[in-house]
Amino acid sequence: MQRSTTPVEQTDPQVGLAVSTVIFTLRADDGFGATDPQPGIWLPLVRRIREPYDGLWALPGGPLGAAESLADAASSTLETTTSLRPRYLEQLYAFGDLDRSPAERVVSIVYWALVGSDEAKRTRLGQNVRWFPADALPPLAFDHRDIVEYALWRLRNKLEYSHIAHAFLGETFTLSELREVHEAVLQKQLDPANFRRQVESSGLVLQTDELRTGGRHRPARLYRWTQPVTRPETPSPGRSTSRRPTTSTPTTRQQSEEPA
Repeated sequence: MQRSTTPVEQTDPQVGLAVSTVIFTLRADDGFGATDPQPGIWLPLVRRIREPYDGLWALPGGPLGAAESLADAASSTLETTTSLRPRYLEQLYAFGDLDRSPAERVVSIVYWALVGSDEAKRTRLGQNVRWFPADALPPLAFDHRDIVEYALWRLRNKLEYSHIAHAFLGETFTLSELREVHEAVLQKQLDPANFRRQVESSGLVLQTDELRTGGRHRPARLYRWTQPVTRPETPSPGRSTSRRPTTSTPTTRQQSEEPA
């Protein structure tokens, strides 16, 4: 019996694959003069300039290239849109609800990154790239608010049992600085004495012989982590993490054209 060579008609629409990143830092200003009384968790957003959701803010992201890994795509998009190259970059979750994008079916592999406040100040800001407090976000495109809330939930949970706060601090830090990170992430005040006892008994930090001087208060003891924090996933060796030369400023369209 001769088999039919007639191709089967493809009725299902194509599914797009994108990579987006949630970037958290500890800061008290947006880089343009707006400040909060206390440092909090902030994240950069990119304004869309095309439909769907023209004019709304969104997470940095872009389509996955056929020849790049997920981690390469996440790092490339971050460096292109914000100039950031975070030490901590971890895959968060895959978001693929059927109705998350009104234009076409798009599945987003989302990473989350943590950067220190000094590194955050080097972000390439502009009309379409700005920092926002995580607890006072503007309306976001797609399901990006749900993604941010999930990333915050993950951050708060990991803070309780790991040394993830290292990404917000330098190699050495005072217990007051560490407590400030915990208070910002958990959004509650912590008793200094109880916090000190918990941290010192956790095995996550070691006391050094150095002191932090120069402030209004007496010198404070510096601590360091027992283990360094590195990227759980890093771009492929020998490959550039940027799709475009980083010496030039991206155009408005390059900054804002992200899929879901």
